[in-house]
Amino acid sequence: MAHDHHEPHPQHGPGHEHGHGHADMDWAEMAPLLEAQAELYTPLYRQAMTWLAREVTDPGLVVDVGSGPGVVSCLFADAFPGARVVAVDGAAPLLERARDRAARQGAADRFGTLAGDLPGVLDELDYPADLMWASQSLHHLGDQRAAVAALAGHLAPGGTLAVLEGGLPARFLPRDIGIGRPGLQARMHAVEEDAFAEMRANTPGFVAETEDWPAMLTAAGLKHTGTRSFLLDLPAPLTDEARAYVTTSLSRLRDRLGDGLDATDRATLDRLLDPADEAGAHRRQDVFVLVAHTVYTAVRPA
Repeated sequence: MAHDHHEPHPQHGPGHEHGHGHADMDWAEMAPLLEAQAELYTPLYRQAMTWLAREVTDPGLVVDVGSGPGVVSCLFADAFPGARVVAVDGAAPLLERARDRAARQGAADRFGTLAGDLPGVLDELDYPADLMWASQSLHHLGDQRAAVAALAGHLAPGGTLAVLEGGLPARFLPRDIGIGRPGLQARMHAVEEDAFAEMRANTPGFVAETEDWPAMLTAAGLKHTGTRSFLLDLPAPLTDEARAYVTTSLSRLRDRLGDGLDATDRATLDRLLDPADEAGAHRRQDVFVLVAHTVYTAVRPA
């Protein structure tokens, strides 16, 4: 995939920075952040896997499309102990970390990786997948409908494609945080939505598409079997790990999208990011994490 591991869109979590190689990105620097974010979201991913296991009872091959450093890939190895898991990503350094993680967890003998551009690299799979997981990777490909069809072509008869896209924006802060204008995060979400639309429009080979994932799955010759959203609910007060995720996310958003906010909101965000400010996200006790991800499943007819 010749696309960025871009910053999280409001409806997305850490996973969708996965799977998109970028020549200028320092993956050695980014990898610990990607891992920490995915580890924080582990309860959500485990919920999704429990749900998937009701449809996919004993997969022989599970493919994680756009795996990044392999946190979720290794969760699949744990959830399906009889399966071989293949992590697929455009960034080879992240796949090295995925292999190391699998080895630490005792799954190296049934864990493999594929480095290359999606969806073409999937041609290198040794055999079709019984379960294919695409978490926030398809929206980096210009023609999403064609990408779904390509993934469907690598499913075994009776195999399941699970697409994680959309959901609800991540919230970290109350509407009124006592500084600046109330509704800061809602306005940040609006700026993020515009940035996401621009990213899509500038993706090579972009084709405008209504984001009706069940319809795209059906058009690919699959039978849509389910849609379900999964919640990550980390109430205040947060653990140190969760607070670090919030402050890092806000900092990256400030760097990337701050110019889209007015001067008052930028000043409020700067206070939130000041470790010495009692009203900042590093210290305040009302910071939380609340996000929902939606998964769509479809089966290739036997």
